Amino acid sequence: MRVPGERTYCGRPIGAPLSVAAGPLLNGRWCLYYASLGFDVVTYKTVRSGERPCFPLSNLQPVQAPTMEGGEQNLQAVETFAGSWAISFGMPSKSPVTWRDDVAETRRQLPPEKLLSVSVVGTNEPGWSLEQLADDYALCARQAAESGADSIEINLSCPNVATCDSQLYQLPHDAALIARRVRQAIGPVPLVAKIGHFQETALLPAVVDNLAAHVDAIATTNCVAATVVDAAGRGQFDNQPRGIGGRAILEASLRQTEIIANHATLHSLPLRVIGVGGIFTADDLRRYLAAGAEAVQLATAVMIDPEVGLRIRAELGVSAG
Repeated sequence: MRVPGERTYCGRPIGAPLSVAAGPLLNGRWCLYYASLGFDVVTYKTVRSGERPCFPLSNLQPVQAPTMEGGEQNLQAVETFAGSWAISFGMPSKSPVTWRDDVAETRRQLPPEKLLSVSVVGTNEPGWSLEQLADDYALCARQAAESGADSIEINLSCPNVATCDSQLYQLPHDAALIARRVRQAIGPVPLVAKIGHFQETALLPAVVDNLAAHVDAIATTNCVAATVVDAAGRGQFDNQPRGIGGRAILEASLRQTEIIANHATLHSLPLRVIGVGGIFTADDLRRYLAAGAEAVQLATAVMIDPEVGLRIRAELGVSAG
């Protein structure tokens, strides 16, 4: 089955609705590598306005995870990857002096038909107000746009970071303030808001309504949080929840994509949805498109199988370009 019609990402034409999510692409070399492997949009890993170290090992812990609904506790850590893992990086970043030059060089080397998105996050310093955090998001976004990003993605959800800035997507007015400040900073550059999983789907419409005035698209879902234990039942990651990515979150992410897309259509909101979560095959991609997604992002699958994009394009009947 082919994917009919022209495909876009935030309204910009692309060959296939395939992109790489923020996470796997640590620098420009990784962006260029995956752009050569069937992905028309590559997302530069989340950057900050200042340097931030990575969390200590382990950063990727395979887990035995069923189909997740949110709120799961004590997933079993396993030795062999079986489709899902706990992710614990903490949104590290190089300094802007480093990443800005790398973003500019990456855009210069990317083929013109490929799009470079840059994921940004504000750094919530002790004692800061929401307005100061929003200004930091805006500063980082403006730096990314000035460095050549074709689109900006604001990360409003990182389940690995136990601070208020990791739950902004659940606070409609706070999320909207950040989106508005970023929009003012970057002008017409397409803007995507990456959100996390909602256990209470009744909360979604307020978030969508508040973001729709400022962003071009919402990307969902950035992991589903859960706690992890080892074989002896000992809590991992200091007993703190971590984001679970991979096959286990496919169904929950699909449902959230459909809810947002249907709400946007029902209320005539000029908002697109980018599907994220559990995508490994062409059939998974088709399900997201049927749910109302404009395009999809892959993360876990591309780390496990770098050629997954080429295989999906072949199944869709779309050349690799």
